[in-house]
Amino acid sequence: MCGRYAASRRPEDLTGLFGVEKWEPEETLAPDWNVAPTKEVFAVLERPSKDAAEPRPVRQLRILTWGLVPSWAKTPEGGARMINARAETVHEKPSFRRAFASRRCILPADGYYEWVTGSDERRLEERGKRKRPRKQPYFVTPADGSVMAMAGLYEFWRDRTLPDEHPRAWWATCSVITTEAEATPLGVAPAEGPASLADIHPRMPLMLTPDRWDDWLDPSRTDPDDLRELLAPPPAGLMRAYPVTTAVSDVRNNGPELLAELPAPEEATLF
Repeated sequence: MCGRYAASRRPEDLTGLFGVEKWEPEETLAPDWNVAPTKEVFAVLERPSKDAAEPRPVRQLRILTWGLVPSWAKTPEGGARMINARAETVHEKPSFRRAFASRRCILPADGYYEWVTGSDERRLEERGKRKRPRKQPYFVTPADGSVMAMAGLYEFWRDRTLPDEHPRAWWATCSVITTEAEATPLGVAPAEGPASLADIHPRMPLMLTPDRWDDWLDPSRTDPDDLRELLAPPPAGLMRAYPVTTAVSDVRNNGPELLAELPAPEEATLF
């Protein structure tokens, strides 16, 4: 799954990297090294511009809230539970299928955090049993230091209790698509500990390589069967993982020190 990630890149850098045409400078976020559900995050998406005489899809950098609220939801309370959408079923789940067809986005990240589990607890988790205590956190990031482009979905929800002009009348929310974690060796593995992403957790965010960005963001592509081809995992060996401080487990902690690599896991007997 993806339950926490880091996003410290400046919006100016993201606009150039992703070819963004529209970004409102007043819509900015501070670097966040401990992004948690319900926080605001940057997203790259394509939507028709309301300013143009002939609307066409325009690539934009927008601020969304992490935790998707379906347009048909009666209240937004369930958004915190919809932070992830499984690649295997996203095309058919009522909460995600409409967004998958027409509202896809990229969520830029430095990488994501995941916590290693013991073998017995891990088997319970894979069967959907709840839930293991968190142990040693690892930070998973592209081995070449590039931005991690996580595949995402976004949705709009209208709060009918508020007038149109109210700033909270519309909610713009998002979810991260996840896939099975790679069982192949990491591009750069820690000296001790997990040798693959699957050793850390059975799921991982779906990372889109640059050759898939345009197709993923293209709103004219709406056929689910066609889109499912874009859900294939990236080539193996692109990621590295290393242990970080357990301070990241507390969402109140936030700073670049959370990404500092530890020489060894803080907890022993993880394997």
